[in-house]
Amino acid sequence: MPKFIIKRWHGFHMVFAMGFILVLIALLSIYQWEYSLFGLAIFLVSGSLLFQAERAFRKEFIDYVQTLSQRVKGASQAAVTHMPVGILLYNRKGEIEWHNPYVREMTNREGIVGLLVSEVFPRLASEDTEPKRIHFDDSTFEVIHHTDERLYFFRDITKLERLKERHENERNVIGFLHMDNFDEAGTGLDEQERTLLMTNVTAAITRWAQEHDISMRRFDSEKFFMVLQRRSLDKLIKSRFDILDVVRELTRQNKIPITLSIGLAAAGISMVDQTRAAEASLDIALARGGDQAAVQDGERVVFFGGKTNAVEKRTRVRARVISYALSNLIRDSERVLIMGHERPDMDALGAAIGVLRAVQNADREGHIVLAESNPSIDGLMDAVEKDEQLSESVVNPERALQLVNSGTLLILVDTHKPSLTIEPKLVEKADRVVVIDHHRRGEEFVKDPVLVYLEPYASSTSELVTELLQYQDERLEMDTLEATALFAGIVVDTKSFAFRSGSRTFEAASFLRRHGADLAMVQTLLKEDLDRFVKRAEIVKNTEVVYDKIAITVGEEKEVYDQLVIAQAADTLLSMKGISASFVIGMRNDGKTAISARSLGDINVQLIMEELGGGGHLTNAACQFEEFTPAEVRDSLLSVLKETFEEGDDTG
Repeated sequence: MPKFIIKRWHGFHMVFAMGFILVLIALLSIYQWEYSLFGLAIFLVSGSLLFQAERAFRKEFIDYVQTLSQRVKGASQAAVTHMPVGILLYNRKGEIEWHNPYVREMTNREGIVGLLVSEVFPRLASEDTEPKRIHFDDSTFEVIHHTDERLYFFRDITKLERLKERHENERNVIGFLHMDNFDEAGTGLDEQERTLLMTNVTAAITRWAQEHDISMRRFDSEKFFMVLQRRSLDKLIKSRFDILDVVRELTRQNKIPITLSIGLAAAGISMVDQTRAAEASLDIALARGGDQAAVQDGERVVFFGGKTNAVEKRTRVRARVISYALSNLIRDSERVLIMGHERPDMDALGAAIGVLRAVQNADREGHIVLAESNPSIDGLMDAVEKDEQLSESVVNPERALQLVNSGTLLILVDTHKPSLTIEPKLVEKADRVVVIDHHRRGEEFVKDPVLVYLEPYASSTSELVTELLQYQDERLEMDTLEATALFAGIVVDTKSFAFRSGSRTFEAASFLRRHGADLAMVQTLLKEDLDRFVKRAEIVKNTEVVYDKIAITVGEEKEVYDQLVIAQAADTLLSMKGISASFVIGMRNDGKTAISARSLGDINVQLIMEELGGGGHLTNAACQFEEFTPAEVRDSLLSVLKETFEEGDDTG
């Protein structure tokens, strides 16, 4: 028995009390021995009773403890045997030494003692210390591993998992559906034909909503508000938003077909946040040219559709308004910095030179940020260096960072992704940023720009800048080099007006021609040397054709190519008979592996590149990889193509 229990009332204080009484009796015997004898008798009787009580307490306490111990041991044995938790012990070799009956019922196997844990539970590893989930039949178990004791605990969490799955499936998803080209679709139709067209499109959308359990309400002539559950969204994703194809095919015979843009948000703390996210997703889908769905799921935005080129519908009103706003921003600035994407091409540099002209017309200090030249702009840079005024306006990124202050306006041309700019730190440091771009908007975008002119149906950024220059307040004066640089940017991005060339493109080219653009100089700027031509031919000779219409070629493993050669090789392959899309992979001189992708329009190479982390246009896209060899990049590309063309065609 523990001493602290005995000391509670049979301890030293009782000994002291009995001793003190004995002393008093001894003192009493000096004066009244008769009384002392009586007191001694009482003392002896009390002592005897106290001793017997203490022994009885010891016996009862021991009996109680023994009984409790037996009950605890019995309860423990019953718990190990009957409680709904699996217990498994294994030895140093990973062999099962013992398990309780629950494990046998869970695995539905007899005689697993002596077998390896990995044989009975393939998903369990001896080094796992964090709880993990395993599945048996229709049940789910949480496994807790104690490595020191070589012990596993199994807990049935099937009901919890089903409840979580049900909760996830029933989460609300907010969305918006927009009918693109709604006003233009009725052009050339009488009132009856126009009404019938809209009725057919609306009926198709309504049937689609009913099939997928979507609550939809029309709140504008061309917009619908949608509420659906997560399970419905999963079905839509699995079907790759086939309503986009249905409506497109339904109106294909029209002069201007109707397409749909859909924005959905599956994540958000509150309904208000979710609604805002859905609106932002719709804006992104529209900014990318429409005919697609943008789904914000967590932090990522996933895109579906985008099989058609955006219909050109820019008006002079929008160009005039943007030009006026840009002029005011420039005048309100002390200094303007103009920057394109890394390894700029002719379009980026031409657009930068055009914006610089607008800055100089407003009598403000302007600089073009450029790290270094590259083969695609070497010819134009040689001409710029010979122009004293233009050459002085070109600064490197380090100098640009020094020039940034509260009065600086940063204008990005030919890109809207900060990570792809020549100097991303410049975007972070600038208080005011303007974006002028013709690429389809991606998931990454400049944070809080003061002005955005993003038109994915434009042929090039040089075309957009040319339109803005037409509406400057002051009388525009351009020299030959500036007009030629903008003209060259348009020529390069349209492949000499063969691709993506609308009426606005030719109007912009005509405007530049009237202001001195030199066509002979354009040809000189775009000439290539013989070595680059030979390298391009070396890449093309390794071409393989997959899916009967896609050309893929990989450069030599240890050979280095510049980006222009890779891009030109992709253009060359696209001109071959029977080829609808081309992908060229090669190692660049900066150590990155690059892919240039081209398409005639029936295959959306932008979506394929976005799967790999890149982006671009429906017919022109690219991607770069930091730590992958060309062979590894080829394998990744083939995996995406397999998923696209064998598991679900979403590219047209």
